[in-house]
Order: sequence, then structure tokens, then C-alpha cells
Amino acid sequence: MAFTAPFRFPPNYDVASPQRLYDADMPSFHAFDLIPSLQTTLKKEAFVTPTEIQELTIPSLLKGNSVVGVAETGSGKTLAYALPVLQKIKQLELDGESVTEAGLPRAIVIVPSSDLGEQVAKVFKVFTHETRLRVRTALGGMAMNVVRRNVKNPFEILLATPGRLEQLMQQKEVSLSDLRFLVFDEADQILDQGFRPVITRILRASPDGRQLALFTATASDDIQTLISELFSHAEQIETQGRHRLVSTLKTVNREVPNGRRFPLLEEILSEEIEGGTLLFANTKEQCDKVAEELTENGYTCAVFRGDMDKKERRQNLQKFRDGTLKLLIATELGARGLDVENIDRVLNYHLPKELKNYLHRAGRTARAGRKGTVINFVTERDENLMQRLDSIGG
Repeated sequence: MAFTAPFRFPPNYDVASPQRLYDADMPSFHAFDLIPSLQTTLKKEAFVTPTEIQELTIPSLLKGNSVVGVAETGSGKTLAYALPVLQKIKQLELDGESVTEAGLPRAIVIVPSSDLGEQVAKVFKVFTHETRLRVRTALGGMAMNVVRRNVKNPFEILLATPGRLEQLMQQKEVSLSDLRFLVFDEADQILDQGFRPVITRILRASPDGRQLALFTATASDDIQTLISELFSHAEQIETQGRHRLVSTLKTVNREVPNGRRFPLLEEILSEEIEGGTLLFANTKEQCDKVAEELTENGYTCAVFRGDMDKKERRQNLQKFRDGTLKLLIATELGARGLDVENIDRVLNYHLPKELKNYLHRAGRTARAGRKGTVINFVTERDENLMQRLDSIGG
């Protein structure tokens, strides 16, 4: 099924720098007629001009339409659904329909991982300081007693991984009977992890009148099948930049001489940059090996991968996010959904085989109009990927 983009772009729309206000006729968040508390937070957080995906989807979601949004990584998808969710749920409260019973969320956001769930929760909580809605989490990796404690009192918004939500539903801890808004974030990754049957069961358990939103960075065959079967009535929106690298991203390809990657890495790291470097390897073993080699040669770095202590992984990410750590070594886990403002350089120590994985990795820098660089260590076995990158202007 082909995706359609039923909107026209504003004259002189600057796709390369979507957050930059360059023309008096450019849309602003003020034009969405959001409630005063949301406008106050937007002003406080210095949000002025919506990104392309925000401009196209927020008005439709505010009207009550279900939406499928396909947009490149770093395009602001979280805020594209968070603002309508907060607005519509708060409006119910202002109209005298407050949530008074436990386990009856008005909005649920499904995320593929606990790391992304925690990040999305932070976005929501920034806006609930003024808007005064209750956000709870039920994420994989959390102890079940903590999850139960999170949902035992009344709340409006639940951020959950698919398996955890289904567990809560089966144990009668959460009911979808009063659900008004159901969002699937990073839907391509949710499908990659085999959660298609769970998604179907959650959708069938939710009321017919609930509003749906699905956001994805790639429109794979699996995503298109899901949309045609379960989201056929939704308004389908693609940004101009989907499946492409943003123009603010600089790409540097370096040939690996005689298979010797580490000397080339030291050369790259000698070029100082202001922000952080996110280095990708393909496997946990490769990740640990390059981290060990860096440490042995006097470099300060940390690891971000699966099968490690979650507390340590979260601490490593926080150090990288606040700038006290400049070099983070990651597997594909670090390529999906993580939003760290100060990543100036992505380094593919080992290139992935799949184009979509490359796009997710590259999308960790040059986000929301900022500049960034991706450096690829290229060998003969990467020829197929490099040809595909050439075809999309990478």
C-alpha cells in the first residue's frame, strides 16, 4: 500500500532546518490553539516553530483524526503526538470528566524499549509541570512490584512496552475500557521485536471510539501490512525527508587499510569536537572489544548495549547526555529512539548490513536542524550498503 501525503508544504519551507523561524508566515505552535498551560511550557522551553512532522500531524490529531506518521529520525515525532494527547486528555478534565479510578488510563503510548520509554516519559513530564496530568510507566526490565505500584492509583497517561501492558491487562491491573488515545511510537522497531500479535490483541481490547496514532521512521513491508490491516482508516502522512539523510548531516567515508580499524579510529579521535562521539559496532563482542582496546590505550569511554546491567547502562547514557563522557560505544540498541542533544559525531566502526539500521544510526546526530557528522569505516564487504546509500544521496 502506498503512503500518501495529503498536505501541501508552506512556501519556502526549510526542510533542512525545520525548527528555525525564518519567515513571518511560517507556522508557530501558537497557531495550533493549544491550551494556555501547554503554550506556557512551549515558551519556557523555547519551542517556536514546529518541525515538518509536527506541523502536519498536530492539527489532524487535535481534530480527533487517527494518524500514521512516517518521518525521519530526529524530526520531533514525540512532541507531534505528546501535545495532542496532553491537550485532549486535559480538556476532558476541564470539562468535568476527571480520572478517579485506578488502572483506567485515558491515553497509552506503546514504546519498543525501556530506554525509549524513559526518554518519552521525560518529554511528557516537562509539559505536565504546568498542565498537571499524571504520567506513569510500565516498562520491560522494571520489577513487577514497581510496575504495580505505578498503576495502583488514578492516572491519565501510561507509557508501556507491549509485553508489560499485556501483562497488566491479563492480571486486571489495567483496563482499556476508558481509553481515548492509543499511540504506537517507533512502530518499525516494535514489529522488529516480534510484537505484532501483542499489538493486535491490544487494539482489539481497546474501545472502538479510541483515537489511534502510529509513528515510524521507516515504511517497511511489515509496517505497510500492519497499516493496511489495522490502521486503514487513519490519515497517512509522510514527511519529505523520510527514508533520507538530513541535509545538515555531513558524511565522511574512510577506507579501512588492511583491515586495521583501530589506528584509523585513533586518527579520527585526535580531531577534537565540541560534543560527543557515538561509536557503533554490530555485536556485543565487537562493542566490548573496541571499548577494551580504547581503555587500554588511555581513552575514556563507556558501553551502551543489551545484556548489561540496566543501572550501569542508564548511568553511562546519562554521563554521555550531560557531557561528562565524550565517547559512548554502542550496539544497535543505541540507534533507536535515543535523543541526546550533544552528539556531534556518529562513527560506524562496523557498518550495518541493513540500510534502515544505518539511517537510524545516522539519525542520532544532526537532529532538528542541528549539524552533525557521520563517519563510516568502509571495507569491501560494505559495497552493497554504500551503493544503496548513493542511491538516496547519503
